[in-house]
Amino acid sequence: MKHLDLRVYVVTAAVPALGRTHVEVAAAALRGGATAIQFRDKLMNDAEFADVAGNIAVLTRAAGVPLIINDRVEIAIAVGADGVHIGQSDGDVGKVSGLLPPGMILGVSATDYQQALAMDATEADYLGVGPIFPTGSKDDAAPAIGVEELRRICRNLNHPVVAIGGLNLDNLRSVIESGAHGAAVISAVAHAPDMVVAAAEIRDLWNRASLRSR
Repeated sequence: MKHLDLRVYVVTAAVPALGRTHVEVAAAALRGGATAIQFRDKLMNDAEFADVAGNIAVLTRAAGVPLIINDRVEIAIAVGADGVHIGQSDGDVGKVSGLLPPGMILGVSATDYQQALAMDATEADYLGVGPIFPTGSKDDAAPAIGVEELRRICRNLNHPVVAIGGLNLDNLRSVIESGAHGAAVISAVAHAPDMVVAAAEIRDLWNRASLRSR
């Protein structure tokens, strides 16, 4: 199993209303201490997506932080990303794993306990589980599963679990205490008044939780 620091896992988003691009969100998140960046955009054509992915990759390499590309495996490989993340409908995990160069990270999504158990038996390196809380960041999000279900998943799985869906500073502590290895956030950083500060506050909360658990 690859060593992954998934605590502050920032999924980028373009926020036109605030004049923010994927690259700007990634840059701010990295300055604030993000430990992983995922680039996700379902609407861009492949050429534009590859260009943006390449620009983000320059930033993540300089910061020593892994870049995970959502879904588009060929582009992830082409730009030298550190990994890919696929959803339940984005392809067979075994087939995708076979396409990846050695050492490339593979993350997979699970929306409930049974899916998580099934994905725990695959070649994935980590599982993205959620939504934990209701979220407006994803139009096709499944129903929220709650912290107790997250706790059950973390307790019974071998893979690292990254919680996602409606996470913010108000509820992050309960996610950390559930046993999750990381928290994937979108709006909590991309829509924050100061994105650098938002990412830094999330990392600080993880650090304080780690100190208490020693």
